[in-house]
Amino acid sequence: MKQNRIEVMSFLSKKIEDIIGEYLNNVDTNWQPADLLPNSSSENFIADIKELQLQCKELPYDYLAVLVGDVITEEALPTYESWLMEVEGITNSEPQGWAKWVRMWTAEENRHGDLLNKYLYLSGRVNMRQMEISTQHLIADGMEIGAAKDPYRNFIYTSFQELATNISHRRTASLAKKHGNLQLSKICGIIAADEARHAKAYKSFVTKIFEIDPSEMMIAFEDMMRKKIVMPAVFLRQQGEKIGGAFAHFSDAAQRLGVYTAFDYTSILESLIKEWNIGNMKDLSSAAEKGRDYLMALPDRFKRVAERGLRPAMEYEYNWIYR
Repeated sequence: MKQNRIEVMSFLSKKIEDIIGEYLNNVDTNWQPADLLPNSSSENFIADIKELQLQCKELPYDYLAVLVGDVITEEALPTYESWLMEVEGITNSEPQGWAKWVRMWTAEENRHGDLLNKYLYLSGRVNMRQMEISTQHLIADGMEIGAAKDPYRNFIYTSFQELATNISHRRTASLAKKHGNLQLSKICGIIAADEARHAKAYKSFVTKIFEIDPSEMMIAFEDMMRKKIVMPAVFLRQQGEKIGGAFAHFSDAAQRLGVYTAFDYTSILESLIKEWNIGNMKDLSSAAEKGRDYLMALPDRFKRVAERGLRPAMEYEYNWIYR
């Protein structure tokens, strides 16, 4: 099975230049954080910062908690690159194959944390040292998503996760606009657009694998959904806390705001089932057929659970945020 996966990955890697050209932007013409922040060489720099801080004064506590959690998640990029480089079929010994995709995807993603980090620093609303401690913890603690080194399971995860981050950044963009912060709204919207492109890429990888190895891909999809897709910040913590100590509170804030909810989790699953035409898959092994049937019934189960869920109460003081 392992050898078969490596062969599939090797076959797909022959198209890596086309994949990069379709789903990643040219470095020299792509947006950079400096394009969206006050220019420190401008005579209006101080006035621009004062205006930025004025707009940030109206951002609610929960909103800042979610935004800080999103920033820390984006800043933990070294973990994500090292994780993907360990996936079977992705190797530095072939620098122009899948490893090139991982490096270039990382380079695009790297701008997200850089931009949001600098914005929060200028906002005056965030205790940057405490946020930076949480970021260092998250990178040092690593992550565990239940996919091991299997490319099929990892591409299911990245497809789902890129869609989730797109939703989160789109919603923070909408909320920033609602609170009169057009600059932050634009920043979050631009990042969301990157995540949408990346989601299309990873979904296309899974589509290709379904064409080549449908039964094993179906079993991998089923397995990841049985385990549940965990967020990359699942180990999020503040200074003095155990691993994961802040994650549930961060998730509660996102749920309260409607930034990312149990209903979104279900809608992402539904969209992937439709994207990959799961209900119409034929010529599967008996195990894969059972997996397909399980997946088709899963959204309704998730909806019932989400409908029974309670809106979490606000009960947490973050050391990241100045009152």
